[in-house]
Amino acid sequence: MSKTVRRRSADDKAIESLMAEGVEPLLARIYASRKINATVELERQLAGMLMPATFKGMDSAVAILVEAVEQQRQIVIVGDYDADGATSSALSILALRAMGLASVTYLVPNRFTHGYGLTPRLVDEAKALGAELLITVDNGIAAIAGVEAAHAAGMKVVVTDHHLPGDTLPAADAIVNPSQPGCGFASKNIAGVGVIFYVMAALRAALVARGWFSNQGMAVPNMADYLDIVALGTVADVVPLDRNNRILVHQGLARIRAGKARPGILHILELAKRSYHRVVASDMGFAIGPRLNAAGRLDDMSLGVECLLTSDAIRAAEIAAELDGLNQDRKSIEGSMQQEADQALARLQVDEAELPWGVCLFDKTWHEGVIGILASRIKDKHHRPVIIFAQGDDGGVKGSARSIAGFHMRDAIAAIDAKNPGLIHKFGGHAMAAGLTIAPENYNLFSQLFDQQARNTLDEDELQAVVLSDGELGPEQFTLDLAHRLREAGPWGQRFAEPVFDGEFTLVQQRLVGGSHLKMVLAPSGFDGMLIDAIAFNIDPKQWPNLDVNRVSLAYKLDINEFRGKQTVQLLVDYLAVA
Repeated sequence: MSKTVRRRSADDKAIESLMAEGVEPLLARIYASRKINATVELERQLAGMLMPATFKGMDSAVAILVEAVEQQRQIVIVGDYDADGATSSALSILALRAMGLASVTYLVPNRFTHGYGLTPRLVDEAKALGAELLITVDNGIAAIAGVEAAHAAGMKVVVTDHHLPGDTLPAADAIVNPSQPGCGFASKNIAGVGVIFYVMAALRAALVARGWFSNQGMAVPNMADYLDIVALGTVADVVPLDRNNRILVHQGLARIRAGKARPGILHILELAKRSYHRVVASDMGFAIGPRLNAAGRLDDMSLGVECLLTSDAIRAAEIAAELDGLNQDRKSIEGSMQQEADQALARLQVDEAELPWGVCLFDKTWHEGVIGILASRIKDKHHRPVIIFAQGDDGGVKGSARSIAGFHMRDAIAAIDAKNPGLIHKFGGHAMAAGLTIAPENYNLFSQLFDQQARNTLDEDELQAVVLSDGELGPEQFTLDLAHRLREAGPWGQRFAEPVFDGEFTLVQQRLVGGSHLKMVLAPSGFDGMLIDAIAFNIDPKQWPNLDVNRVSLAYKLDINEFRGKQTVQLLVDYLAVA
């Protein structure tokens, strides 16, 4: 796949306005190119958060929860088997216990035996636990049959979710979801863990107003205690970091850096060789998130929930080690699946132009828990919308989909479904990620229809990956001071991208490390005597190292490498080409 580097544009008036408010020129340009016009939009204090009352359904949900706490009802949290679901489940339980609820537990569906979300089968398991109230977290907006089953069993249901709803909403007793019709909560990008955080914050305020804590002789819980969990779930779910999400993530990171995180989070960081003192948002996505997700992909996400719930440091260390081991297993499985997928793609093409515009791949031996990661890898490598299918235990073929800019994945699948009733058993998701189930005999037809849908939606220019750059750094800017300022200027993440710069360098040294990573020593143009370390991950070993090359064009992030207590500037390379 070819890539191009394109420099971001920024509004001159926004740059001037930010500089007038004291923002340095480089950061003013970076912020302006991300549609920031004033420093108030960079607010990172909790006072700048949106108010819970703007959620549709919040009053109804809180009223039900207040009654459940005061009457000591049996609550069962119904989670999801990814990091957002695990963090949402843990936060719910920790907060409800802190508010004096004696009996609260959770159920996380097993992706291999239960399927997704609140199903009638899961309702039966909740009933066996004595559930009087079910609270869904990071799921439930599509659980029409599950809610009906819960009501038939005499349970109330509060749905908290952030996924896009279908044409029909479940008949829950309350629904809190910013994506539901008529909801005035401005951050439609909030993760599931953010939604339940708001619900618990509103519940706490209601209980304070009713004198619950003082009457029980209890301390009022501090909702900031759960922000490390909120930050983890938000970043790991790859939701856009709009203003409200940036506040949640910044405050959570500050808590982790102060050593006040859950023991499980601190131990996972230690295993990932990340210092909690210097943790950044990307560590949530690349260090903690994958280890937490490994439980749901290969085994049971209950292990991930327990890692977040336990306050016992020794137990947390044991679970973190188990999660780390599962993640190593996941990498091994993923590696073999990647090779098989590459071979399958090679059979489809002579060159990149012959690839389907919408890629579908299926192998009955592939691990259902890893197909989402594989879809992301293939999408990144070939810049196409991708759906990877695996054989499900129920006889259906389950697909995990990942998309590119310009192609709304859920809408695309919905369009295929509308024109071909019965072809798709079920589906759901977002613009950039979705899941679906089809019958094995319909795979070939669906593959053709998906490719056609991509061709009808995209144009050829959208099939070329673009690396967006914030411009060129001068040689005097390759400093630790600037690297630290850029790091602290975030949190950076989805749709609020970490700054990337581009330029040409003399390639002084190059060597392969870890099998597919290119370690380099570079000299910036126009600055004799300066040498900078750089690393490009997952390069093509057939092309690099290349001893015939002495000049390269790069797009890179200015990063900090720490080794044996010494910090040095390092470039993290996003794009590498012969100059």
